[in-house]
Amino acid sequence: MRRWLTVAALGLGLAWASPGHAGVSVNIGIDLPGPPALAPVPGTPVMYAPAVAGNYFFYGGRYFAFVGGAWYAGPGYNGPWAIVAPELVPRPILAVPVQYYRVLPRGWHAWRREAPPHWDPRWGRHWGEPRPPRERPHARRHEEHR
Repeated sequence: MRRWLTVAALGLGLAWASPGHAGVSVNIGIDLPGPPALAPVPGTPVMYAPAVAGNYFFYGGRYFAFVGGAWYAGPGYNGPWAIVAPELVPRPILAVPVQYYRVLPRGWHAWRREAPPHWDPRWGRHWGEPRPPRERPHARRHEEHR
């Protein structure tokens, strides 16, 4: 009986800490009263919000923000925001020219405004090269099932 209670308590603890229950949303300091007006970044599929006091973009049905040297993404204009690993930030977002960033991080002021930020020192010199397509696990399972 005691062993069963220990296992049950451990199971409840793990369930409580699961991502579905844990707070994965992050407050990034962008709290908008309504959806912001978006404008296209010329020559790209990316939109930006000129009136938002932050580095705020829209691409592929998701909102992206660059705050404090990190990328965040969310499904709605006010999040919920989750941090995004640099290698998972879509290329079109990384290629947005500096002039479309509303809040320039330290060191960016000397960069050409019409060029993308210098991601090389931080994420390696290959950040701009095409990435191999990611295999979708459910597609592989579907093929194996056939």
